[in-house]
Amino acid sequence: MCGDAEIVLVVDDDAAVRAALKFALEVEGFRVRLYDGPHAVLADDRLPTHGCLVVDYRMPGIDGIELVESLRGRGVVLPAILISGRVTRQLRALALRSGMTDVVEKPLSDAALVECIRRALGSL
Repeated sequence: MCGDAEIVLVVDDDAAVRAALKFALEVEGFRVRLYDGPHAVLADDRLPTHGCLVVDYRMPGIDGIELVESLRGRGVVLPAILISGRVTRQLRALALRSGMTDVVEKPLSDAALVECIRRALGSL
């Protein structure tokens, strides 16, 4: 069972992906908060100080890397995992240079994502 600090914020504009991730992560004991896009996260004035972000790369408005950079500019320094349907060498390098903890390609393997989240939270 995960502790109170182990909340995962999932940001994805695809409702089916959000629902699937919520189910898979809750089965693993994580608390999950869902956001339907970058603007919803940026508008949330009660973001946790501990936890992990799982952020889709391609979303309307701003991409996942820009979102995390914007959050960091506001003092939100949660570890962040980028998910994308097409992970190129260049995207992975850009994400890691931007401070992402990891990059995971869709379709997502629940086990691989959970491992990345636990590693990001320091639970492994």
